[in-house]
Amino acid sequence: MNIYHKIKLMATALLFATAMYGQQDPNYTFYRYNMNIYNPAFAGSSDVAELSLGMRSQWAGVEGAPQSQSAIFDMPLGKNIGVGASILNDKTFIEQQTWVGIDVSYNIQLSEDHRLYFGIKGSANSYDANTQGLVTYGVGQDGALMDFKGRFTPNVGAGLYLKHYRYFVSLSAPKLFTPDRLQEEDGNAYLGTDRLHTYLSGGYTFILGGKIDLKTMGMLRYVNAAPLSTELTAILDFGQRFELGTSYRFNESVSGLFLLNISSGFRLGYAYEAATQSAISGMESGTHELFMKIQL
Repeated sequence: MNIYHKIKLMATALLFATAMYGQQDPNYTFYRYNMNIYNPAFAGSSDVAELSLGMRSQWAGVEGAPQSQSAIFDMPLGKNIGVGASILNDKTFIEQQTWVGIDVSYNIQLSEDHRLYFGIKGSANSYDANTQGLVTYGVGQDGALMDFKGRFTPNVGAGLYLKHYRYFVSLSAPKLFTPDRLQEEDGNAYLGTDRLHTYLSGGYTFILGGKIDLKTMGMLRYVNAAPLSTELTAILDFGQRFELGTSYRFNESVSGLFLLNISSGFRLGYAYEAATQSAISGMESGTHELFMKIQL
């Protein structure tokens, strides 16, 4: 394959990776610790104020590959109210977007060990795409894209979260509206719409003894008109000093992660993800993710 075809393949894969996998929002290996992104009902559910920071570099070594950064803050307000705010920045090839969300949750005590949280999310997204870059890489485009201008769109979301000290269940749709964005079909770009994402997840913690716990979790991501995405995660917690885990996203990737408790209320994490199916297999060197959480 000559260099021109390599570049064209790379460009198409980078721009439309979300279309290939039916995903228009970034995935995170540390999703268990970033649930506020997916479900506003998690706001304030930890009973303390927390700040989380994350960075994700997908397909390392490939110019223009997806890059994501996140900042999440949440805290309880009294006994039944929680609030939160999140900022996500995502850049892929010619696309760039920044999403800002505000969460409010309300919870009720169902029993001594069960609490149910209801959450709503108000957000706004700034989306832009440099469509002139399509010409550079020989990607066809709809004529309407020649005058494409960035979009700033509001949105709303909602979620439910059932919490028990050993397990949880979560159901949410963080963005109910579907604003305009670029999409791809048969190697050509055109103006389409964002797709509704629905997330169902749950987890259970097994007490193994000797101050070691096994945290298990699964997440189903449903995107309209796309295959169902399924991810399973298992994490060993060694006395809350450090954690080792692995995650598998069916037909997409396998990951390993490490979390270290630096001090009380301060955690650092790193994850490496390898694609099991990739449009640019052999041209990239995996995905790297950094994570930090601070209790304030």
